[in-house]
Amino acid sequence: MTRTTIAEALQWASSVLSATSESAHVDAEVLLLHCLGKNRSFIYAWPERQLTDEQHKQLQQMVARRAQGVPVAHIVGEREFWSLPFIVNESTLIPRPDTEILVETALNLPLAENAAVLDLGTGTGAIALALAHERPQWQVCAVDNVGAAVELAKANRKNLALPQVEILKSDWFSELAGRKFQLIASNPPYIEENDEHLAQGDVRFEPRSALTAGQQGFAALFHIAEHAREFLLPGAYLLLEHGFTQGRRLREKLNELGYLQVATVRDFGSNERCTLGFWPG
Repeated sequence: MTRTTIAEALQWASSVLSATSESAHVDAEVLLLHCLGKNRSFIYAWPERQLTDEQHKQLQQMVARRAQGVPVAHIVGEREFWSLPFIVNESTLIPRPDTEILVETALNLPLAENAAVLDLGTGTGAIALALAHERPQWQVCAVDNVGAAVELAKANRKNLALPQVEILKSDWFSELAGRKFQLIASNPPYIEENDEHLAQGDVRFEPRSALTAGQQGFAALFHIAEHAREFLLPGAYLLLEHGFTQGRRLREKLNELGYLQVATVRDFGSNERCTLGFWPG
């Protein structure tokens, strides 16, 4: 029996997924590479290599799941963020490339070499662990209210060999009494509860509690902005990711709460994505 070559498998998977995915070829590549256990250059250097029967069967099963809308990250159990591999599952959000803007902004702040940094609603731990990877001397603490997310973040901490990162179960600031930070960063839920996009794409498979918030999506953002003042050192920063239409209202709120130097940073698509405020104390 003739076995399927890498080139044929890639073409088949791309064709099947083209009906349901806007990134069919990329999805097909990721799934095929996962089955082969190889890097991207391999499939183009050796297109005539044949898949084993087991690899072919696995690819068919994975493509079928993706065709049903299951996120690629959930199928392969991993997503790259800040060039680091993160284990992912259904307990929390899949890290998005746009959140790298928040990490980049944080790294450019004039913080002390051993700055105390807090990541609220850490999920996979992507923000906290990316920051700790770049600034090993920072004292990074990450919290989440979902136990399964806390365990996932701890698994990623171990996998990335960043034992210095503290990971706690906390409902926002509830377990942090008396602590102070030079930077509080968060990518909280900020989608309106009736947003039509919640029925589309990968978000269908992600926990609604990690996506949506009341007050037209501002509830968590406003809660963090208000209460963060108790946990920020004088001269510290608050950095929040938000929806692309929420920048103006969030800037107004931060100014109302006494933050200074309030500014919004745009993402790779030139959309307003993160807003920063300086806390004078």
